[in-house]
Amino acid sequence: MPAFKILVVDDEPGQNQALAGFLKKKGYETMTANSGREALEIVQNKQVDLVLTDLRMPDMDGAMVLSQTKDINPGIEVLIMTAFGSIEGATRAMKNGAVDFITKPIDLEQLELTIAKIFTHRQLVIENRQLKELVNERFQFGGILSKSQAMQPALSIAARVAESKATVLITGESGTGKELIAKAIHFAGNRAHKPFIAVNMAALPETLLESELFGHEKGAFTGADKFRKGRFEMAHEGTLFIDEIGDLPSGIQVKLLRVLQEQQIERLGSSESIPVDVRIITATHKPLEEMVKSGVFRQDLFYRLNVVKITLPPLRERKADIPLLTGHFIERYAKINNKNISGISNEGMDRLVKYHFPGNVRELENIIEQAVVLCRDNIIGLNDLPTFITQPDYSNIINTGSFQERVSAFEKTLILEALQKSNGVQTRAAESLGMTERHLRYKLKKYNIKNE
Repeated sequence: MPAFKILVVDDEPGQNQALAGFLKKKGYETMTANSGREALEIVQNKQVDLVLTDLRMPDMDGAMVLSQTKDINPGIEVLIMTAFGSIEGATRAMKNGAVDFITKPIDLEQLELTIAKIFTHRQLVIENRQLKELVNERFQFGGILSKSQAMQPALSIAARVAESKATVLITGESGTGKELIAKAIHFAGNRAHKPFIAVNMAALPETLLESELFGHEKGAFTGADKFRKGRFEMAHEGTLFIDEIGDLPSGIQVKLLRVLQEQQIERLGSSESIPVDVRIITATHKPLEEMVKSGVFRQDLFYRLNVVKITLPPLRERKADIPLLTGHFIERYAKINNKNISGISNEGMDRLVKYHFPGNVRELENIIEQAVVLCRDNIIGLNDLPTFITQPDYSNIINTGSFQERVSAFEKTLILEALQKSNGVQTRAAESLGMTERHLRYKLKKYNIKNE
């Protein structure tokens, strides 16, 4: 089992080195940072299991290190070091997510015991995460996996609206699971035994939209060689989910509004009105309010659709769900592909949690499916993940500080990456960076990079 990785953060280099040396002798892999900003660079670009940070530091205090570390990866534990007179600040830090605090001067025996307890608990969490467990019911609503606080408002509204007939508008970026929420609402309500019919406005040519929604009679238009029910009739007494409602053409918007008002439809090629009892749920990733202001989307239709609104957060704002979803997808695709894969390495999970996922849950699912197919072991490792996951995201290296600080952070990351690729051989690293070995040695000293 790989050693747990501890980052020691203190603005006193002597204290840093002493603590790091002690922990290294106890079997831990250690790194040091002399400031909060330097610590965040390391957290962003390397796997870290525990941050041991001083509370009071000049440029960025331990509370800020805690907050930004949790933003980067909520799974990283933070242990606060504080002087006896600053215990109140350490207590506040624990309320904000620190695992514990320890007072200065540091009692090494107490430090060893505290860290051992932290990692004993962490190992239990890792073992549970690697899908030897069934997901707890409290993390689910209709099959939706989440334990993130960011998802709770959406799940709460969905659960409360399920028994009603109210029209629901689900908003959120592509890939956030809007159809999954719609299905959960349907199957948690009193229409669960009736049809759930879905239609995607963006996936159909405009000429077919009216026929798809309302149906047509034989001969209603060229190619209509037989009678066909529309989605409204198919969803009678059930739920009709209209995805990408923002792509609905203006002419169809008028007809949809009439159906919502009168609860009846007319098939193309017929003047007969057919009553329909349909619960409407719509979804979009487009800003409908802005489309209403610009006249692209009808205001009266928007008000009809926006009775109850559910907004789904992007995956980058619900990072606590990434391990849960990853485990679920590993289990699913290992079974589909008949492979004995039980989980993902700590390094692999670390990179997933730090990735920004522009494609959200759908992208994570695709990444895990690919990794399962390519994996030759029973644990998914870094080599099984796409390179855009495993390589540092330079846009997220540091989001604060002066221009020179951000340039330095970028330069340091390039050097670290070059050393990693060259297995620590400075000549090869310097060559790949287009600089002399002497210049590289100067940079290593400047940024306090130890190439051992």
